[in-house]
Amino acid sequence: MKRTGIFLCIILSLFSVTACQTRVGQSTTDRKAPNIIFILTDDLGYGDLGTLFQNERRKAGLPALQTPFLDQLAAGGTLLTRHYAPAPVCAPSRASFLLGQHQGHANVRNNQFDKALEDNHTIASVLKEAGYATALVGKYGLQGLEGNNPETWEAYPTRRGFDHFFGYVRHEDGHNHYPAHEARQRPPVQLYHQNEEISGQLRGCYTTDLFTAAAKKWIIGQQQQHAEQPFFLYLAYDTPHAGLQVASAPYPAGGGLKGGVQWKGEAGNFINTVSDTIDSYIHPDYAGQDWPEQQKRHASMVRRIDEAVADVVQLLQDLDLEQETLLVFTSDNGPHHESYGYGDYNPTFFDSYGPLDGTKRDTWEGGIRVPTIVRWPGKIKAGQRNETPSGFHDWLATFAELGGVPAPANSDGVSLVPLLTGRGKQEQSTVYIEYSVGGKTPDYEQFDASHKGQVRGEMQVIYLDGYKGIRYNTQAAGDDFRIYETRQDPGEVQDLADTGTPFEKLQQRMKDRVLQVRRPDESAPRPYDMAPVPALAAVSGISPGLRYRAFEAAPAWVPVVATLRQNTAGSGVCTGIDLGIRSRENDIVIEYSGLLEVPETGEYTFSLQTDRGAVLRLHEATVIDADKGYPAGSVRVAGVRLAKGYHPVRLTYMHGAQGAPSLDLQWRGPGVPQRPVEAERLFHQIDQGRAAL
Repeated sequence: MKRTGIFLCIILSLFSVTACQTRVGQSTTDRKAPNIIFILTDDLGYGDLGTLFQNERRKAGLPALQTPFLDQLAAGGTLLTRHYAPAPVCAPSRASFLLGQHQGHANVRNNQFDKALEDNHTIASVLKEAGYATALVGKYGLQGLEGNNPETWEAYPTRRGFDHFFGYVRHEDGHNHYPAHEARQRPPVQLYHQNEEISGQLRGCYTTDLFTAAAKKWIIGQQQQHAEQPFFLYLAYDTPHAGLQVASAPYPAGGGLKGGVQWKGEAGNFINTVSDTIDSYIHPDYAGQDWPEQQKRHASMVRRIDEAVADVVQLLQDLDLEQETLLVFTSDNGPHHESYGYGDYNPTFFDSYGPLDGTKRDTWEGGIRVPTIVRWPGKIKAGQRNETPSGFHDWLATFAELGGVPAPANSDGVSLVPLLTGRGKQEQSTVYIEYSVGGKTPDYEQFDASHKGQVRGEMQVIYLDGYKGIRYNTQAAGDDFRIYETRQDPGEVQDLADTGTPFEKLQQRMKDRVLQVRRPDESAPRPYDMAPVPALAAVSGISPGLRYRAFEAAPAWVPVVATLRQNTAGSGVCTGIDLGIRSRENDIVIEYSGLLEVPETGEYTFSLQTDRGAVLRLHEATVIDADKGYPAGSVRVAGVRLAKGYHPVRLTYMHGAQGAPSLDLQWRGPGVPQRPVEAERLFHQIDQGRAAL
């Protein structure tokens, strides 16, 4: 069957979604910020959803998955048809989601499973500051390699902004969906409820059911005890990935408060679907099909997720919370091809990648484009599809806006509220992906010949001007990108790279752009780490001095000033980095922006010292992050290779209620001794203003 995709761009219409707030987390109206539920599945392919691909297969008489409730959920909300995971594997995707940073900045990259999520702002800590109760139920895998319990894991979820945690800590444990049992090729594993390891109580518990029951219990508790407080729930299922383990019995009828899976909390009878006969239930829609056993299992696992999400939504309806809750459903990467003891398994039987090429660990669309449904009844128009490119790192900025707080200046995302509501102008998301792994793209019959057997190695993706640039097995910064228009060509068949002068220019801009949005990480070296960051290709209409915008505000972190709700207390042009432009002594935020003239190509070292906090960016790369955990008065130092020419610079400074304001930015490099950045090296563009950045 010819694989087809449905990509229709519709502008959504709605009303304002948040009320003005006088300070972080305190509303001036009786309306609280919306509850937020973010449901992340593990290795669910773009084509695994009925509404995205499987329904077409079923109509054609081909084997097909059925996701009736998720189809209904999509019909009641918006499908983001070009939404991207930050990487084609779980750990970096989850880290980027939590940090609000793409893979050019997040500290977990490649296959760094169980590496500690850095101690910085997270989506949970930001929403906690906004007054939310926060919970993580399900798979984590970012706790840190040192230690073996909640007291010794440096990045345990409750140390990264979550009030409540129930689930798997270690990445490896998420490969067994019956934590108290030995599964094929998998021993029993550990599962934690807050700081207590409880796997011994979980006889017969299947994690899709268990995590759903735990999520429901927490939501009910919040409504009973803190109904006035908004909540954020990150529900991270560990299915349908890894071992092809299925449930033990049909999903309980009803759902919500009185039906569906229910928490009992008794050892050996922890939830109401406990059974002595584990890993045995094939959904009746598939049991009689003449399909391989492995495919029946995958289909049943996906259907179980469908039923679980329906259960959670029914609970929202029972508690009269549906209108007050924004729900996002998505996956961490493309479809897998593992079974862990259940025989050969590949995602070809159902074409789980849909109209795309590539699987998990590929940066072709099939490995990184993920099924994404966003629903908020009455606030997001139903039945819409939006093909605007966006990514996981955009959710932090989105949820921050909904919660009434600014996004941290070290985050990379843009709020998707305008896209979802149809109100305001949608900023363009920076979709950037880098990932390194061995192996090759599978040699599946359905894939284009130009992709089959492609050596992976260092892979890199950038979206620019609506086009996708992608390169595999990258050896140097000068390697060419293949260029695709993935809206009309989702299978990435027609490479536009050598089709004319416009694409030759785009090729160079892509090569420049990928160096301007990222910073190297010594734990994940890349072949282009030492390439100098290119200067702007052309600069005109410049004048001495930096533009500034000053705010009378006291946010909890150095903010993206465009997301501050306060009006500016002043703006204009100043000579150099001048604190004299502030309108008052305390509780101020100032953003300086413009161009830095670099005299020669080479390695430059920047040092920053301040009294409260500051973030320095060159182009879109974060060079110095002196915010969370920054000891006042200490010196932060960072090196960066820069090409000769003009580089966009943005320095955001925040001063609180104590001490004297101070801000010192110095540099050294070829022909530049250690000294404050000279005013004569700082410029702004007269006509373009901030747009030049």
